[in-house]
Amino acid sequence: MPIQRCLFGSPIFILLLLLLLPWLPFAFGYGSAGPIAAAFGEEGFFCAIDASGKQDIICWDKENKSSSSAAYFNSLPAMVSLSGGEGFMCGITSNASKAYCWNLEANSGADLVPEAYQGTYYLQMAAGKDHVCGIRGDYFSKTEVGSVDCWQYSQEMGTSSNVNIVSNSLFRDASIDGLVFRTIVSGEGFSCGVVKDGGVICWGPKSGKLGLSPGDLKSLAAGRQSVCGLATLNGEVKCWGEAAEFGSPSVGTRFMSLSVGAKHYCGIREDDHSVECWGSIDSSSSVPMGSGFLAIASSDFTTCGVREVDLVLDCWGVHGQSPPDYSPPLQLCSPGVCALGSCASGKFAFNASGVLNEPGLTSLCARKDLQICLPCGTNCSEGYFASSVCTENADRVCTACSLCQNRSCLDICKISSSSLSGIRDQERQEFIRKLVVIIGSLVSGSLLILICWFIFTRIIGTKNQEKGRSCCNFCAGKQVVEADPETNSQTSLSVSTCITTTQVFRLSELKDATHGFKEYNELGRGNFGFVYKAVLTDGSQVAVKRANAATIIHTNTKEFEAELEILCNIRHSNIVNLLGYCAEMGERLLVYEYMPHGTLHDHLHGELSPLDWNLRLKISLQAARGLEYLHKQAKPPIVHRNVRTSNILLDAEWGARISDFGLLLSTASDKDQHGDMESDVYNFGIVLLEILSGRKAYDRDCSPPGIVEWALPVIRRGKAAAIIDKNVALPRNVEPLLKLAEIAELALNENPGQRPSMSEVVCLLDQTVKSGMTM
Repeated sequence: MPIQRCLFGSPIFILLLLLLLPWLPFAFGYGSAGPIAAAFGEEGFFCAIDASGKQDIICWDKENKSSSSAAYFNSLPAMVSLSGGEGFMCGITSNASKAYCWNLEANSGADLVPEAYQGTYYLQMAAGKDHVCGIRGDYFSKTEVGSVDCWQYSQEMGTSSNVNIVSNSLFRDASIDGLVFRTIVSGEGFSCGVVKDGGVICWGPKSGKLGLSPGDLKSLAAGRQSVCGLATLNGEVKCWGEAAEFGSPSVGTRFMSLSVGAKHYCGIREDDHSVECWGSIDSSSSVPMGSGFLAIASSDFTTCGVREVDLVLDCWGVHGQSPPDYSPPLQLCSPGVCALGSCASGKFAFNASGVLNEPGLTSLCARKDLQICLPCGTNCSEGYFASSVCTENADRVCTACSLCQNRSCLDICKISSSSLSGIRDQERQEFIRKLVVIIGSLVSGSLLILICWFIFTRIIGTKNQEKGRSCCNFCAGKQVVEADPETNSQTSLSVSTCITTTQVFRLSELKDATHGFKEYNELGRGNFGFVYKAVLTDGSQVAVKRANAATIIHTNTKEFEAELEILCNIRHSNIVNLLGYCAEMGERLLVYEYMPHGTLHDHLHGELSPLDWNLRLKISLQAARGLEYLHKQAKPPIVHRNVRTSNILLDAEWGARISDFGLLLSTASDKDQHGDMESDVYNFGIVLLEILSGRKAYDRDCSPPGIVEWALPVIRRGKAAAIIDKNVALPRNVEPLLKLAEIAELALNENPGQRPSMSEVVCLLDQTVKSGMTM
């Protein structure tokens, strides 16, 4: 796709454009070399190094138009680092340590490096508005040559045959001759570099407007008329030049890297790897919360980064602006640049197998003697504690506070010592109890075998007599309730015809329906990927699940089709049912029924309307029926593995629907399957406690923070009324609520073998709901 020529020309031409077209966005930001970079301008684009270990280049522009041009990008060589200029991109090749520059207008990604410099080895490239500088030296041996080459392009970057190279005399400066640079950046008419022996030097025709640098810095990022860097001593941001571009940087915060957009800067914090932005344009409100990043790049009003948890690309815009629709492809990208030698103090060697779950893939570098060194994180997000420190081969590990079991994490997780002691006492009691059981089993083993054989034969006979009933012996002595007819409601589609009869959506159709998968249309995130609200052309509302890169990588086409055949045969009134799918251009999208009343979690703990007791009891039963259907009726059986209130959705009639469930692996044994189902029952017990108490499953402001540790002792003391939600008016008949607490206690039995099945839970809840109809 051709890119429009760069709009910058002479100063007079720029002034006329500003007067005549005040709405036209101009690019001001340039960054240092890294694994992801942006080419600026009206038709700018992003490029990144992929995470396959081959160091191939992935590029995308507005509305993701060019990311599908495989022939174009396959022509680009593999690279070790990237830097973006005005409408063009430069990098260093991974096979020869040579400079390579290109733009989207050039045919087949033709090299735009001047012929005089194409044979030179470079350690780093820095692209500015219309010029490029490079530090000489072999990237793979870190030879310190020290000299810097610069060249300038004509004001209009056209095709490779129209690119005019201007003499580098404008950027020749005797003051930098003989100096060894650690890193350089380029802006508009200037370049700056961090000298190995300390200090920062700037050169070029417009470098005098910047003023003096603020001291010893370890990395830089350049704006149009400004530069910001990170102090070597404490990692704080130091800026100089045009203050209107960088505004007021954060004080006292340590950062690990910087990027620059239009009159704003962004940085990755050292502690939790979150992104923070500042400048004359407010960009902080649009930064993704809860995600750590290992590399970012900014262009105009858009910033893209590589998430640390999964190496997936994520892009966002500046608050108050209408950013171009930079929707990155679903590919995993390198978190850093490859380098020789061991990692310095405070850094660790990135191990790809831990993040990508690929045991054979440890390094993302094309050469085995290279590795990626990343800054250690010092803190963890709220609700987590650092369970291990950063080592030379791994970053610190963050663990959920619910798993805190020693005094080292008490203060961080705000857990009292008495609560921890209570947990340990329970563990000791449980150990003693299990030990007694084991000893008793050894002593009376022969007798137990005979008894078990007798019981087994009786059970077989009983089950044959009661075949067809929904309640088992667990409900003995109580009225037998037949299964709800809707439990057996399955689609008439056969497995062999399911995919052909399920609606097939076009990618363009779903992209339009979600407004380009915009963040404001996001309904949530699950194991599969992102979920978006979509409005189809006929006005109907649906929910679209877009698979993330990790999901696509770990499921091939046959596996996706096999799962799809199973999913489209699932039909139940308490399940969020599949309506269709899309599998174009490497995307995996599933289209589901839209649930207008949101999640149970948001009604219990969020800002949505509270639920009365009749509705809470009804939701409990319907959610249980949905899980029972997955366990017993679905073919093959399905284990949810993530039962929680946020995965229980409410339809237009306030009916409960189970969502975000996964399939049992075909290789799983019956024993493993049964154990997973018991885990579903346990997690459903937690859901019942949340419904009954209105309290979150884990709340660090409470003591103890875990709802199970708080509620179960109260219920077992016969004081279940004490945990009932005080924010909802009590009914005249509280007996059904007390019964709900008893069912939750059964589901939360520490011994998985003594937990009821979901069918038994449905049986008990059905009777409870019927007894509560007069509440």
